[in-house]
Amino acid sequence: MLRSTAFQQTYRSETSLLLNLDTQSDLPEEGYRLTVNSQGITITARRESGIFYGLQTCMQLIPYQQNTEHITLPCVEIEDYPRFAYRGLLLDVGRHFFPVSFIKEYIDLMSQYKLNILHWHLTEDQGWRIEIKKYPKLTEIGSFREQTLIGHLRNKPQGFDGKPHGGYYTQDEVIEIVAYAASKYITIIPEIEMPGHALAALASYPELGCGDNPGSFRVSEIWGVHEDVYCAGKEQTFRFIEDVLDEVLDLFPSEYIHIGGDECPKAKWKTCPHCQTRIKKQQLIDEHELQSYFIGRIEKYLNKKGRQIIGWDEILEGGLAPNATVMSWRGTKGGIEAANQKHDVIMTPNTYLYFDYCESKSSEEPITFGKYLPLQKVYGYEPLSNELTTEQQKYVKGVQANLWTEFIKTPKKAYYMLFPRFFSLAEVAWSLPANKNWQQFLEIRLPAHLIVLDKKGLTYSVPEPIGAKDTTIYADELTVDLKVPVSGAKIFYSTNGYMPTEMDEEYTSRFTIKIPIGEERVLKSIVVTPSGRKSVVVCTTIKSTILQTTIR
Repeated sequence: MLRSTAFQQTYRSETSLLLNLDTQSDLPEEGYRLTVNSQGITITARRESGIFYGLQTCMQLIPYQQNTEHITLPCVEIEDYPRFAYRGLLLDVGRHFFPVSFIKEYIDLMSQYKLNILHWHLTEDQGWRIEIKKYPKLTEIGSFREQTLIGHLRNKPQGFDGKPHGGYYTQDEVIEIVAYAASKYITIIPEIEMPGHALAALASYPELGCGDNPGSFRVSEIWGVHEDVYCAGKEQTFRFIEDVLDEVLDLFPSEYIHIGGDECPKAKWKTCPHCQTRIKKQQLIDEHELQSYFIGRIEKYLNKKGRQIIGWDEILEGGLAPNATVMSWRGTKGGIEAANQKHDVIMTPNTYLYFDYCESKSSEEPITFGKYLPLQKVYGYEPLSNELTTEQQKYVKGVQANLWTEFIKTPKKAYYMLFPRFFSLAEVAWSLPANKNWQQFLEIRLPAHLIVLDKKGLTYSVPEPIGAKDTTIYADELTVDLKVPVSGAKIFYSTNGYMPTEMDEEYTSRFTIKIPIGEERVLKSIVVTPSGRKSVVVCTTIKSTILQTTIR
């Protein structure tokens, strides 16, 4: 929530900065009160995290400028606190490994926009990324694959790149990263996938697979869902997982441990004598209940250690473990069902919060997972479904966006996919719906924050000209009214069908294109930022009729 009053005075850096930690304050948890006046800056909060968030807001009030002797701030009074306690972002390092320096930069950006949970996806079919000292083969074998499939999951494969890929984080590096995140008031929740997405572990320790002679396995070189999963019938499997978790618990102080639970095919279990014996012994109905047994057993183990589990919404199938928190990714249905059952829920629906999806439908977009998720749809997401009662909505603890990295190999591409949708996530997680305004976000706040990324040299997806649309319009004339989505950017356009460049017309003010009867014109426009980054080209075709249309 945000209540703000602004004045016309300015604050100069020579005056005081007072940080007031008041544990008896009436402010909500993580909330703060920020006052800027002629006497200086005062930030009051009940918790240190509130002081930290007040400082982030204060920094955002400073216009982005370099090499200046004096910095001015508007005089304001702000009382602010988050809507949700859980404000998360996932980073998948299983598909592609990222260096420690990038992880820290990722954390920095999260903290600046008051996100407080980093969900670290550490194990996958394509790579095991965390050192486990009792099982050294997990990193000796499981952290590297020989090559990677080129092309798109849903398109015809284009072969393999022939390049080995891998890497892992030592326990010392994990401790360093966890401490760094804590210094920014961010909790890291590790994810150790089970019972599916386990090929990297099986390649390292084949005996954990189904059957008496499972054979050999390879760290996966392709994406998708694989039938080879942990054997749920062998006690050896559970000893292995418990040993792994023991080391994970020593590294991560988080209350929650994510255990995956998604996309676990049951084909191997149906033919495995050990799994079938387990089903009979436990008097389970089928393999879905076997998965529930698996998850429930791990939950009991972690509960004894003082921790709680989070799992993807598939853990609902076959019966939900007693204390589990559900992360709803296949749309919102799983979260609604879990809240109905009085289980805590984190909403992370792929339909709104999967940042590996395309941000535009342009053919100029880099290869991605293929689905379409524009900025406005992310901004408009409402986590509290009207299918839930007010009491049931209390089980929705927060939201999380996910950056899956099948097609994201580099930090530059990661940032391209994150921004600017990251800013929408920050507002969804922090602000009440009544305090959100799409046009203000698009035309005022977003341009100011994108220019900071631009000046810092961080990659991002440059939004299209505000007011431009990829469409065909039937009209006798078109009034073109555009705005820049990045402060200091320029818009260039052409009306002859050619791709616009900086050598074409620069848009400076609204104008009208008249269409002769029986003809058409093609308006193409592009944004170029101060650093030279470009948006995709927006193409509007206007075909003559008697109608007049205005793009706004």
